[in-house]
Amino acid sequence: MVDTRYDTSRTMRTPLARVKGLGAAGHGVEHWWIHRVTAVSNIPLVISFVIIVAGLAGSDYARAISIVSHPLVAILLILAVISVTNHMRLGMQIIIEDYVHDKGWKIVAVIANNFYAVIIAVACLYAILKVSLGRIL
Repeated sequence: MVDTRYDTSRTMRTPLARVKGLGAAGHGVEHWWIHRVTAVSNIPLVISFVIIVAGLAGSDYARAISIVSHPLVAILLILAVISVTNHMRLGMQIIIEDYVHDKGWKIVAVIANNFYAVIIAVACLYAILKVSLGRIL
């Protein structure tokens, strides 16, 4: 019996692709896993975010600052911002890659998506750190 696993006449993959073990693009599985992990991590983080914001409803400014300044609350908010913005970036990247067919516009859209996600994340993280650390920043 002939071993056809390494028969290059029956496959579209190059020898280099076989050695590296890469699929079509090489990063699809990693992208898929990160998107799923952020989706799962968003569940408790968004629930905690909603509970924190609901707890702030009707509070005065000083009380709101004291709640957000608590280390556990600040850490939960920071983790939520990182996870949600990363999940948002990955989701939009999937949409861009699937529906933008012009290569130039696709590159521009992916770069703009990355910049947008980073700007949102940095603005949120700065606000959380500014409130939680007080006058240090």
